[in-house]
Amino acid sequence: MFKKAERSQSKLRLALIGPSGSGKTFSALLIAQGLGGSIAMLDSERGSGSLYSDMAEYDISELTPPYSPERYIEAIKEAEKAGYEILIIDSLSHAWSGQGGILEFVDKASQAQRNNFAAWREASPKHNALVDTILGANLHIIVTMRSKTAWEVNKDEKTGKTKPVKVGLAPVQRDGLEYEFTCVLELSVDGHIATASKDRTRLFDGRYFTPSTETGEELSQWLQGTAQPQENLLNQVMQQLFKLGLANRYAEYETYIHEKYGSSLENLSSKHLREQLENLQRCEADGKLKKKFQAYLTKKAA
Repeated sequence: MFKKAERSQSKLRLALIGPSGSGKTFSALLIAQGLGGSIAMLDSERGSGSLYSDMAEYDISELTPPYSPERYIEAIKEAEKAGYEILIIDSLSHAWSGQGGILEFVDKASQAQRNNFAAWREASPKHNALVDTILGANLHIIVTMRSKTAWEVNKDEKTGKTKPVKVGLAPVQRDGLEYEFTCVLELSVDGHIATASKDRTRLFDGRYFTPSTETGEELSQWLQGTAQPQENLLNQVMQQLFKLGLANRYAEYETYIHEKYGSSLENLSSKHLREQLENLQRCEADGKLKKKFQAYLTKKAA
């Protein structure tokens, strides 16, 4: 009746949330490339999904109004039937707030029945059926969701000038939907920086990063059970520095990391942390290589 749980049999459910201009579609395609496999995109953003055809190979289906949950369900099942390995839904918000979406259905039903509660009693099963289809489909699914937009006034520390900055709030979807996903990344307009608001993988805890194909590769490794949480890899890198007697050269090592990757050590991707760990382990095994690296860091300190 019971069998051993294997993560490799699981399919990724990833949500990318952000205001307009935060790079949701672009990020979704990069991550899909990193996951590997055939990609399909369901585009409800009036053809904007085709604008990235030069950066990846994928098939697209443009969804026009009405954006009813039933039409999303049909498209998901078609993608699964066609054998695609990854489906990008861009954007899921239309199924909620778009023409023919849940909110419009409730509004019309409320007017006809003069009973808002009865309208939601009809609408909720439609929404639940869409969520169940997303969770149960036998392919990786990446969805984008628009977030409600607000503006903050930030001060530039260098110039002292202030400027308005667009920030995202809650996603345009039913409250709590984001918690159905394996991982939820929130994107900013400035730099398209991602942070994880929910992450069962533990790959992105405390990280601020720009999504890339490497993000997809990390997620693929996690699904196969070969990835380590970023915190564990970071600890191993630090331990290896101590083994090499380079604890007193940490500042120089940080400078080297920033020059090589354009990022601090603690914000490196798991892929780059593994790369550094392997390099440091090679230094431990090869005395000449160790001396060469020590000399390099000592020169940076001079």
